[in-house]
Amino acid sequence: MTRLFLLVAIGLTLVSTSVIAQTADAEHFWGQWRGPDATGVAPHGDPPTQWSETENIAWKVEIPGRGSASPVVWGDRVFLLTAVPVGEPVAMTTPDAAAEPPSVARGNGRRGRRGERRPRAFRLHQFTVMAIDRATGEVAWQQIAREAVPHEGFQEANGTYASGSAVTDGEHLFAFFGSWGLYAYDLDGNLQWEVDLGTRRMRNAFGEGTTPALYGDTLVVTWDHIGGQSFIVALDKRTGAERWRANRDEIDTWATPLIVEHDGRAQVIAPAMDRVYGYDLETGEIVWQSRGTTMNAIPSPVYADGIVYVMSGYRGSNLQAIRLSDARGDIAGTDAIVWQLDRDTPYVPSPLLYDDALYVIKSNDGILSVFDPATGTPHYQLQRLEGVPNIFASPVGAAGRVYIAGRDGTTLVIAHGPRYEAVASNTLDDRFDASPAIVGDELYLRGARFLYKIAES
Repeated sequence: MTRLFLLVAIGLTLVSTSVIAQTADAEHFWGQWRGPDATGVAPHGDPPTQWSETENIAWKVEIPGRGSASPVVWGDRVFLLTAVPVGEPVAMTTPDAAAEPPSVARGNGRRGRRGERRPRAFRLHQFTVMAIDRATGEVAWQQIAREAVPHEGFQEANGTYASGSAVTDGEHLFAFFGSWGLYAYDLDGNLQWEVDLGTRRMRNAFGEGTTPALYGDTLVVTWDHIGGQSFIVALDKRTGAERWRANRDEIDTWATPLIVEHDGRAQVIAPAMDRVYGYDLETGEIVWQSRGTTMNAIPSPVYADGIVYVMSGYRGSNLQAIRLSDARGDIAGTDAIVWQLDRDTPYVPSPLLYDDALYVIKSNDGILSVFDPATGTPHYQLQRLEGVPNIFASPVGAAGRVYIAGRDGTTLVIAHGPRYEAVASNTLDDRFDASPAIVGDELYLRGARFLYKIAES
């Protein structure tokens, strides 16, 4: 029997609201990475707790190429991004990304020296958008957004050329391939516009992987790298026209920005290696900033009840709970930081914010801590997760349960609550780096080879 974890009143005046789910339909679908409210929770979800290759698999579809973009779901379609290699390798001279620039130090906000240039071989790739029928698993449409030979590689064990997820408002699908363009389609696959933001160069062959954030008619993209000027840009979702651009003295950010509404104005919460920024969505001006983030900012923020939670975990650990009503200017050392943590924070997985529980995975390890988001008081800490020793995917929650997908093909289901309780462990013949998506009684898992729809048989 799972224990439902009741929301505890924390006595805060709710001056802010999450506005990610902006239509009545949005909360019933999974229109963006991290779900309708960007917290990892499906408020109307109730998927199975048990499955295998022979149980509760509604369909299983092989996905061409390679990608770790999470599925997004709207209406009767599941949307995926992938990069499909074609043809023979092409020799190119590229920076040697195997060695980290020695001048890059944690938190200095400066670009380091690029590595030596050397010849390498790359294949032509088709950067591809797929729409899959939810009922049958058949491909409804497929569009090649661009064919190109990548300018640099990625870590073979961890990276892909299609790591950022799509986002949809129920009318348009926005597919972001980083250096290979941003594309807007209608939900029937017709191209509406495209924008080329330039070429990014990333340290250590880490590859690209941020996802756009959508609010109203505005699409926001971060563009942090070592190969030129870093920036954050806001675009008109209807045309792709640029509304504003703010330069950033930052390098190599993978965190997806979060847009929330506070005191009647929308803010863009955008972590980076050196600090986290809050931008005014209308103007692009910095409202507040805070130092303390670590190198390789990957986890994306979550938000509820007037507090935004920002964290990182490479070459250090940092978690900051920031109350937006107090956040103005440089907030380091101020009351705007409600609580913080300097250990056991995530490297790759983003947190799950589920009612009065903040789920945090240590580094990429199968070790879980759960905190009261209002106070930082731990419900439990450093709980080892059986069967999922290595985790890139971010946990998701629904129906009083938490789903944690591991890189070895096992998804652990635990009870949502103040005490640890394992509900089920389910293993499939695949590897899961992409975060799951939940819609109603369906769970979608994108693996290295297949997309699975899990539902009661």
